[in-house]
Amino acid sequence: MRIVAGEFRSRKIEAVTGDATRPTTDKVKEAVFSRIGPYFDGGEMLDLFAGSGNVSFEALSRGMQTSLMCDKQRKAIETIKRNSQTLNVKNRCVIWQIDYKKALQKIVEEQRQFDLVYLDPPYKDQNIIEILTFLEEHNAIKVHGDIVCESLKEDEFPKEIGTLRKVKEVVYGITRITYYKKESI
Repeated sequence: MRIVAGEFRSRKIEAVTGDATRPTTDKVKEAVFSRIGPYFDGGEMLDLFAGSGNVSFEALSRGMQTSLMCDKQRKAIETIKRNSQTLNVKNRCVIWQIDYKKALQKIVEEQRQFDLVYLDPPYKDQNIIEILTFLEEHNAIKVHGDIVCESLKEDEFPKEIGTLRKVKEVVYGITRITYYKKESI
């Protein structure tokens, strides 16, 4: 895997060994960032199922200030830590080895809010609507914040979840990317 653009353009990062994670392809990653950026002027990101941190490191390379990367797998967390060290961005990363439900509770307890949320849960255990509803109800997304959901192409999502509005959907092979934007109340 490599960083597509920005400060770390063309730098390689490690993938998580084994088949427990499914990396976001460079094609999909490039399309996502072309849609939501392509560059940022600071901001905070939540990568709830981070895997290797691939998407977060791309966002950091493109100007996102910090990223909270969560994953429950030890191998994934070790890979994220190595990648953050390789790119010299440890001070811009918050890394939690934690189940997504516990991560969501901790986000609420710490009153965190995000400019960008990336949701890429395991395809077999899709729970994106539940997560979006939780983030919306607990005001964890800043006004005008972007939410990107990666799922199976067969998955469908509502046009609205509270103040979250679906703005676009695109299918790449077996993958559907759904974009939401948080509107003001």
